[in-house]
Amino acid sequence: MSEEVDKYHEEERIGKTYDFRVVKRLLRYLKPYWRLVAVALTLTLFTNLLLSFQPYFTKVALDDFITPRKTDGLWLFALAFFGLFLFRFTFSYAQEVLLNKVGQMVMFDLRTEIFTKLQRQEVAYYDKYPVGRIVTRLTSDVDALNEMFTSGVIDVLGDFVVIFAYIGAMFLLDWKLALVSLVTVPLLFTATNWFRKHARNGFDRVRTRNAKLNAFLQEYISGAQTVQLLNAEKKAQKGFHDINDDYRNANIETIYYYSIFYPLVDFIGAVGIAVVIFAFGFESMSAVSAAGAALTVGILASFIQYSLQLFQPIRDLSDKFNVLQAAIVASHRIFVLLDLDITIKSPDVPKKTGKARGEIEFQNVWFAYKDEDWVIKDVSFKINTGESIALVGHTGSGKTTITNLLMRFYDVQQGTILLDGVDVRDWDLHDLRSNFAVVLQDVFLFSGTVENNIRLGNKTIDDEKIRWAAMEVHADEFIHNLDKTYKFEVHERGAGLSVGQKQLISFARALAFDPTILILDEATSSIDTETEQLIQQAVDRVMQERTSMVVAHRLSTIQKCDRIMVFHHGELRESGTHNELLTERGLYWRLYQLQYAEAKSTRVESDVSPGLIAGPA
Repeated sequence: MSEEVDKYHEEERIGKTYDFRVVKRLLRYLKPYWRLVAVALTLTLFTNLLLSFQPYFTKVALDDFITPRKTDGLWLFALAFFGLFLFRFTFSYAQEVLLNKVGQMVMFDLRTEIFTKLQRQEVAYYDKYPVGRIVTRLTSDVDALNEMFTSGVIDVLGDFVVIFAYIGAMFLLDWKLALVSLVTVPLLFTATNWFRKHARNGFDRVRTRNAKLNAFLQEYISGAQTVQLLNAEKKAQKGFHDINDDYRNANIETIYYYSIFYPLVDFIGAVGIAVVIFAFGFESMSAVSAAGAALTVGILASFIQYSLQLFQPIRDLSDKFNVLQAAIVASHRIFVLLDLDITIKSPDVPKKTGKARGEIEFQNVWFAYKDEDWVIKDVSFKINTGESIALVGHTGSGKTTITNLLMRFYDVQQGTILLDGVDVRDWDLHDLRSNFAVVLQDVFLFSGTVENNIRLGNKTIDDEKIRWAAMEVHADEFIHNLDKTYKFEVHERGAGLSVGQKQLISFARALAFDPTILILDEATSSIDTETEQLIQQAVDRVMQERTSMVVAHRLSTIQKCDRIMVFHHGELRESGTHNELLTERGLYWRLYQLQYAEAKSTRVESDVSPGLIAGPA
């Protein structure tokens, strides 16, 4: 699996050659906008053709007006010259607008497709791939494709058009001088090819380091509180320094190739012009060209201009090919993501949809996150409709995994999980999860208002229901003390609210959705004693007439449950009521004794009355 992850993340491991199958797939995104692309391509051709006329205008100006000191018709010539540039400006403006519009629309479509795929991707996907690198797919990689669509393919075609136009014009003026002008072109192509290869490798390294930098930033910014708590700032700075230094060196290496290539192109261009001037002088001594017409100063000037301008598109082609290569490498990464199979999805013909009764059954369930490292081992149990069940056990015993399997965040390798007698894999996935409400220990709040965090986009939950749910869990009290109350803007991940307040909002959210099955996963562990007493009444009422599963370490919170299931190393070891399990003097009894001893020690130290905590039965 690690090899698969490395292959997915390391950009330099993706093919270095142009994969035209990928190009063909990319062009499909242009299909809805082919009319705009066709117009932009036509404008590009006209723009570059008009550009090729400029040196010829120089020849005419010198030979027909300046050298013979002629002024007749000069104003018409100047008007034509002005018109040439006016049309070129107009075409160029329209082309840029159209290409960038197409690029932005394609990026919009592609980002939407990627985000939609990420929303449907199973949870196991996010266990394997860092969030920072996934974000890079939506940002840097899509931007690379935008550059290809706006200044890549069409500009390459335009460059080829202008190159052939220049060469054709030069041969029309004087074929011998044209051949001389092209002597340095092989040198230019050699230099361009050298630059393209080395710069491409440099760009690949830059993108790889950029992805690593994004992943590092996302992880350490999200964990800033933990870093500060553990005084690990220096270690984080050292890690960032190394990655940032690697990223800088990759960029500097790429700049190195540019610093050689562009002066080298200028030098080759100067050599080319020197050769043209020498050939012109040699040809002028014979006074007659092969066509029988004398070479003129205008022809020399136009050839110098053509030579200079010929180098520009050839030089640009190297950059454009690097843009295309960057886009193809980026598209490889994007298509790897888009082509990943979604293993957890609704069956083609669901056997069950709609509201569930809440009857749950595990039949000989085995599950492992990786290979055969079993987290759940041959677990079987049944929960009747409306029954409240507590799941207890040491950390890593498989309690939370049980709830994740029930909601099909993961699929079991062996055995069957039934909801209302139907395998959860045969349920419509949307309807299956709509029957659950989950309150986690680590509450996730989104940016937006308090009421939107309770409603979560469900239009069937009106304002009245939101306020009712908040009142039932006593969240209404602190919400009314907030600025704008239910319209209070919650910052990212609930910043600005206490842990207890975020927990209360999550309880209100669960109530508002009115689930068939309620799952509380250490839901009260972060709430102070006073707040816990306030919401416990609401929790007890919500659990009535609902199937409920409570994952808890604090045994005092689950003694009223109909049944307690004790897990140990992925196995269901004990099951029964609180008093039944204490009577058996097994794992539950030992857990309870341990917690009672800790509670008793804490009570003595804080001088709390012993009557507040019940002793073991």
